[in-house]
Amino acid sequence: MGTSNHQTYHQNKNAYNVSKLRKLLQEFPPFSKDFFRALEPTSSINTRIGYAYDIRTFFRYLLAANPAFSNKEIAKITLHDLDCLEPVDIEEYLEYLKYYEYNGKTFSNDERGIHRKLASLRKFYLYFQKRERISNNPTTVVDMPKLHDREIIRLDSGEVSELLELVEHAGDHLTGRKKSFFEKNKYRNIAIFTLFLGTGIRVSECVGLDIEDVDFRENRIRIMRKGGKEEYVYFGTEVKKALKDYIEISRVQIQPLEGHEHALFYSIQRRRISVQAIENLVAEYASQITNFKHITPHKLRSTYGTALYRETGDIYLVAEVLGHNDVNTTRKHYAALDDDKKRSAASAVTLHKS
Repeated sequence: MGTSNHQTYHQNKNAYNVSKLRKLLQEFPPFSKDFFRALEPTSSINTRIGYAYDIRTFFRYLLAANPAFSNKEIAKITLHDLDCLEPVDIEEYLEYLKYYEYNGKTFSNDERGIHRKLASLRKFYLYFQKRERISNNPTTVVDMPKLHDREIIRLDSGEVSELLELVEHAGDHLTGRKKSFFEKNKYRNIAIFTLFLGTGIRVSECVGLDIEDVDFRENRIRIMRKGGKEEYVYFGTEVKKALKDYIEISRVQIQPLEGHEHALFYSIQRRRISVQAIENLVAEYASQITNFKHITPHKLRSTYGTALYRETGDIYLVAEVLGHNDVNTTRKHYAALDDDKKRSAASAVTLHKS
């Protein structure tokens, strides 16, 4: 990504996350570090941090709710302690996850949050069981929570046009500082929304783009996928125009802060724009288009995937363009579109001719 003489966004982010995981593991029992070391060759740093948060929640639960651990610290929990737990302890943990308090804050988990935390705990237990460091694994006796299908939220074609129209012309009726602020960010915002809706990239991939990653000769951008895989994503004429306008009209006027010179998209503070800033931007504009759909950058990605599938009918192409490792993930995501086709087929054939 970018050029070889500077640290890219992804390199800096990775270094930060490695440090973050090491800090998290400082409060863990010593034996647990073996699990995270074994995960490293086959997982991303973000995945390992996710496991750390989930397993820390389990340790905190034991201390807060299990009398056998009431006088312990997390760092003093032993493998023998885990070996002595029974399935009922895991079931009580799943019940606890629905709603609990920690350090004066309240937390809750839906079925997906509970499912993920049990999956993490199963993997943790299984590591030590396979290495014969424990003989008992109560997590395998407890059933995984059933996951119900969620409706895929996306914008329809009319809403897409309305959204882009708003991003381009919302300043027409503004005055003073609000109009100045809008005009200053107009081309950047058009480029960001057009990029999401025209390529389906993830918000992290958008934030990580460097100016050197845009190739107008081949009409493509170079992105870093989840897991650190580098790929090219091709774009059409609308995306090309939006990117060119932003780079040649708006970005060229920005004097970036030191260390941010290579970023493609900048915040008002002349730094590389953050994931949170883009999420806020999408929420701000999308809320003016629809009150019934909670639109995020990921929903814009789904909107692109839907449009591509409807145009091509090629689920493998959609999977490849969106960077899905498993086409079954894509197929499940867009199965409802096949239902639409089946539904239309039901009325396509007339039995009684008039």
